[in-house]
Amino acid sequence: MKIDQIAFYHAQLKLKQPFSTSLSTRTHANNVFISIRTKEGIIGWGECSPNLHINGETVATCFAVGKLLGQQLIGTDPRNVNATSQLMDSLIYGNSSIKSAIDLAVHDIAAKANNQPLYQFLGGSIKKNIYTDYTVSLMSVKKMVEDALIVTAKGFPIMKVKLGDDGKEDIKRIKAIREAVGNEITIRIDANQGWGVQEAIDTLKGLAPYNIEYCEEPIARHSFLQLKQVREASPVLIMADESISDHHDAKNLIELEACDYFNIKLGKSSGLINAQKIIKHAEAANIKLQIGGFLESKLLCTANCHLAHTSDNVTFFDFDSPLFIEHDPLIRGMQYHKDWEITLPESLGLGLEVDPNFLKTAQKLLID
Repeated sequence: MKIDQIAFYHAQLKLKQPFSTSLSTRTHANNVFISIRTKEGIIGWGECSPNLHINGETVATCFAVGKLLGQQLIGTDPRNVNATSQLMDSLIYGNSSIKSAIDLAVHDIAAKANNQPLYQFLGGSIKKNIYTDYTVSLMSVKKMVEDALIVTAKGFPIMKVKLGDDGKEDIKRIKAIREAVGNEITIRIDANQGWGVQEAIDTLKGLAPYNIEYCEEPIARHSFLQLKQVREASPVLIMADESISDHHDAKNLIELEACDYFNIKLGKSSGLINAQKIIKHAEAANIKLQIGGFLESKLLCTANCHLAHTSDNVTFFDFDSPLFIEHDPLIRGMQYHKDWEITLPESLGLGLEVDPNFLKTAQKLLID
């Protein structure tokens, strides 16, 4: 089996409302869809959502590096997913976002060729129920309370609240939200590196009365050596996000005893190969995991759901980004149900396709 065609598409997806964190505000998800075709006619799908502030990539860089990688991948066997990952890393450093999209597409092909859904190909089985959280963007206190009430009214069991522009104001935000929504809904927070070290400690202590499940990335990722200091002083459990990209980061954070939990994102890890290596480190250290993403469509979130079924340590699920998108152009794939449970289709590979009418309107780069 050989790859004979690779296509990259600029998937510009309008959001229902602006999405704001301490790093940026976005009105569109500017993503890259990729299809890889074999000579036998098997097609694998992948997606990435490049982020200037986290992986340092854009759609333009993804197309440029994708062309470089794609030219070398034509004629290779996509079933050898490890060889594909090694080839990409030998050609260029970094560029984890576009590598992750290619990695996902070859995994989709390999699972289909093996007559398995992706989670089985990855060694997993469906033994648990998955329920997504829903994210409240960083806005004014008033706006965030309004959005939090909408999340509660829609029946989400968990909300994630974006913070990180000012610690004292963030305490006011959470106090107002908790008073508005009550104590039944779980609240987790994400500072997106927005606080200084002492500010993080003071803020997390100030948030202690409001029953916060955990806090993602309270301080700048380059200050990871000080993350243990924050963890030891904090009444709120700490989850590493931007400070953990791959398995090397996982190993370092474990040795430092820097955090309680890890957040895996395929766009940080360069795909499923390294994500599984992170999971192995976490299992050995008995660290619970979240799988999340950026502003991807149902394509990437379906892959995340498959990955979540490969380890009991994956207990937190941040699979809400398709709900932000005005029109998600995916056919089949994961489905939301009552109480925002997510299930996978009984299909080979990822179990999805992209609407061909959408692809006709997208900027395209074809390699064959």
